[in-house]
Amino acid sequence: MRTTLTLDDDIAAKLKEEMGRSGKPFKEMVNFYLRLGLNTPREARATDPFVVRARDLRPRIPIEYDNIGDLLELVEGALHK
Repeated sequence: MRTTLTLDDDIAAKLKEEMGRSGKPFKEMVNFYLRLGLNTPREARATDPFVVRARDLRPRIPIEYDNIGDLLELVEGALHK
């Protein structure tokens, strides 16, 4: 079937990159990616949005970062010197 297709600039650029990489003609690349997208089940295409859950980043033990000696003793033990 012969038809006119208007592509967005970013899609056309990606197709050109892929044509250069694979050495295949434009028509073959368009058909390949259309088949790939259309043959993917809808359930696989529609994914839940990614959710970032906030976590408390406070230290679990009270540490004073002002005194490096105390911090080294806490981490390495009393014989850190």
